[in-house]
Amino acid sequence: MSQRELVVLGTASQVPTRHRNHNGYLLRWDGEGLLFDPGEGTQRQMQYAGVSATDLTRICVTHFHGDHSLGLAGVVQRINLDQVPHPVHAYYPASGQQYFDRLRQATAFHETAELRPHPIAEAGQLPTEGAAFTLEAIRLSHPVEAFGYRLTEPDGRRLLPEKLAALGLRGPAVGQLQRTGAVELDGRQVTLAEVSEVRRGQRFAFVMDTRLCPGAEALAEGADLLVAEATFLAADAQLAEQHGHLTAGQAAQLAARAGVRTLVLTHFSQRYPDLAGHLAEARAHFDGELVVAEDLARIPLPARR
Repeated sequence: MSQRELVVLGTASQVPTRHRNHNGYLLRWDGEGLLFDPGEGTQRQMQYAGVSATDLTRICVTHFHGDHSLGLAGVVQRINLDQVPHPVHAYYPASGQQYFDRLRQATAFHETAELRPHPIAEAGQLPTEGAAFTLEAIRLSHPVEAFGYRLTEPDGRRLLPEKLAALGLRGPAVGQLQRTGAVELDGRQVTLAEVSEVRRGQRFAFVMDTRLCPGAEALAEGADLLVAEATFLAADAQLAEQHGHLTAGQAAQLAARAGVRTLVLTHFSQRYPDLAGHLAEARAHFDGELVVAEDLARIPLPARR
């Protein structure tokens, strides 16, 4: 059975607190593990969450501020220490190549694993080398260059048992129909479209460190699960705009306009020890499934419609 869930490794913004580690988010997607924005302490949080280095197949960095990338050095070295047998792909803004290189080679270690860098120079689809999904990067609005990420599963087909039964289709003929898209039955051709319906692919979006902008809207559109920063409350909207961040209300409005099913708020400023205000502010704008993230939480993707 496939597993699709978000494992929250950290929820703090610039300054970690006693209860919130720096950023870190692992998306389990069937056999893949995508690690987003590994901030300081991510390797230790992985231990607490039961996530191993061998679970990681891709690392996605939105931008090179410390709370989103300082943990990269430890994660890279752990991948090598544990001799991860498969390639691990790393995506990051090309403008931060010097920071990626420094973090990758922060100290001496023995390289045993393959890390494949994919610097992002412009928005668009990223190389995923045989994955059962597409991964797209879209530019956000932040004081340094930043990209959000969107994972999309292609639409498929769901067989309709009543239509198969009405035509007398069963056994090997059904398998052939699924493989080739058509099968001969009683002298005529039956197509897959006649006995099935579209099964919409699931979509995940990661919107971090940004003002409201077209890129954030494009990432969030129709997402089954959206992870969005909510650094500030509306009372501090001027600070949010100045430093290139969202308020909880803005994140919720973004999700509502985009038709998001589950919204996960995270990346909270240390000025808010109590997050009840974030929940209340977001709920005023968004009536879908709403989660104010906590460290080590596990959040499943919503079931297919």
